[in-house]
Amino acid sequence: MDFSKFSNGSDAISRKPVYAKNGMVATSQPLAAQAGLDILKKGGNAIDAAIATAASLTVVEPTSNGIGGDAFALVWTKGELHGLNGSGKSPKSISIDALKERNYTEIPTHGWVPVTVPGIPGAWAELSNRFGKLSLKDTLEPAITYAREGYPISPTLGKFWDNAYRKFKTKLTDKEFENWFKTFAPNGRAPKVGEIWSSKDHANTLQEIADTNAESFYRGRLAEKIVSFSNETEGFLAADDLAEYKPDWVDPIRVNYRGYDVWEIPPNGQGIVALEALNILKGFSFHTKESADTYHKQIEAIKLAFADALKHVTEEKHMKYSSHDILSDAYTEERRSLITDEALTPDAGEPKAGGTVYLATADNEGNMVSFIQSNYMGFGSGIVVPGTGIALQNRGHNFSFDPNHVNALEGGKQTYHTIIPGFLTKNNQPVGPFGVMGGFMQPQGHVQVVMNTIDFGLHPQAALDAARWQWMKDKTVEVEDRFFHHIAQELAAKGHDIRIQLEPNSFGRGQIIWRDPETGVLVGGSESRTDGSVASW
Repeated sequence: MDFSKFSNGSDAISRKPVYAKNGMVATSQPLAAQAGLDILKKGGNAIDAAIATAASLTVVEPTSNGIGGDAFALVWTKGELHGLNGSGKSPKSISIDALKERNYTEIPTHGWVPVTVPGIPGAWAELSNRFGKLSLKDTLEPAITYAREGYPISPTLGKFWDNAYRKFKTKLTDKEFENWFKTFAPNGRAPKVGEIWSSKDHANTLQEIADTNAESFYRGRLAEKIVSFSNETEGFLAADDLAEYKPDWVDPIRVNYRGYDVWEIPPNGQGIVALEALNILKGFSFHTKESADTYHKQIEAIKLAFADALKHVTEEKHMKYSSHDILSDAYTEERRSLITDEALTPDAGEPKAGGTVYLATADNEGNMVSFIQSNYMGFGSGIVVPGTGIALQNRGHNFSFDPNHVNALEGGKQTYHTIIPGFLTKNNQPVGPFGVMGGFMQPQGHVQVVMNTIDFGLHPQAALDAARWQWMKDKTVEVEDRFFHHIAQELAAKGHDIRIQLEPNSFGRGQIIWRDPETGVLVGGSESRTDGSVASW
C-alpha cells in the first residue's frame, strides 16, 4: 500500500491521519488509547497494549463494554495471523422449553435470560499468556488506577450514559437490576460530562483478575459471587458453566479482494457477512466512490450476505453449510447474478454443502492486533453482580426462539455474534488491523472502509470519516445527513427506501492502523463520530 497515493476523497471535513514509527494505539476513548501507549513505552508489545487498552475501556467507556462481556482478536506476530474467539456459551440449563415454562414467548433483551458466559477476562489472560511480554498484572494496572482514582466523563460517553439511565429507570424496575443503579448511577442520575466517576468495586475486581490470571472469574471467588447472585435472582448461569469456559484459538477466514486478503474471525461471528459481500463486489468494477451505482451494488451485496448469515450462521459445529461453502466462487457468482439495477428484498440462498468497543494496536517489532469487545446493546443485560462492578452481557438475545432455526437457543451453545475484528494483508505481509463497531452495522462498516481504502485510495482517517450508509431491513437504508442528497435521490429511484438518520453514532465507530512494508511507518485513523483518539510515538 503506497501511503504517498492516499487521498482525502470528497469529504472536506476529514481530519489528517496520524503517522508514527515506534507504536500506535487507536480506539474510541483517549484515556484508554493513552493507557495502551504507556504500556508500549514500558516495554510491552502490541498484544500487551491491546489488553491494557481493552481493560481500560471497561472503565472509561462502560456504556459500550464491561468485564462481563465477550471479545474477539486477530493477532499478527512472527509472520502469522492468529484468531481468538473469546465468546461464551449459553448456560447449560437454559432452553426454549425452560423459557416457555416461565411464560416467555421470545428472548428478552435484559435480565438473566440473555446472559451468556463472559469471555473477556479469559481472552485477556489467553492473549497475555501466549503472546504478551508483560504480565497481566502490568497490563491491567492502568485500568485499575482509572477505576480506583476516577476519571472525567467525556462528551459522547456522557450522552450515552444518560440515555441508558433514562431508559433503564423506567424499564429495569425489578430487584435484580438494583445493583446497576448503585454502580452506574450512585447519585440517582448518570454522571455528567466533565464529572469524575470512579468504581472501587470495579478496581478490586480488575485487581483480582490480574492477581489470579483471570482464574478467580471462572473458578474462584469472583465466580462464586456471580453464581450466588444468579441463584438468588433465578438466573440460569451455574458454577460449571463458568468453570468449563476457555477461549478458542481459531483459524481466521479470508477472501482476496483486488490483491488484498481481508481476514475475519469465522462463525459464530458475523465477519463472514463482510467477506461474502466483498466476494460478490469484486466481480464488479467501480470507477468512482460517489455514484449511485457504487452505493447500490454495495447495498445489494450486503443484503444478500446478511440474508445468508441470518439463516445459516451460528456456532460453527451447528451450521449446515461451512464458511467455505458460503464463500465459494460458485455460490458467490450465483448471489452476484441476483443484483440488477433495482433494489431487491433479500432472501437467503442455499450453498452447496462442502453498544461495542474496538481497538487496534501496533508496535515496532511488527506485532499488530485487531481487538473488539462488548457487552451488547450498551450496558448489556442490566445485571450487575453485587460488590464487583461486573456488568453482564446480553448476547443470548441473538438466539432464535424458533427450535427449527440453526441459531435456536439451547444450553451450552454460542450464539450468532455481532462483534468482529478485521485485518488486511497483501502478499502474506501485514497491512494492518481495522474495525467498525456497532451491532449489525459492523460488517457493513467493514465493507465500506475496505472499499474506501482499496478501491478509492482514501487514507485511514478519510476512510473512516466518509459518509456512511446502513441497510436496516427489506429495502430500507439509512444514510448520514451529509450523504450526498442527489445520490440518495438516485438510490430512491432504484427502489431503495432511503431515510436520513441524524444520529451519527448509528453508523458505527471505527479504527484503522496500516503499516508501510518497506519502512515500518505506521499510519492510523480514529473515529470522528465519537471521542476517538490515536496515541502514538
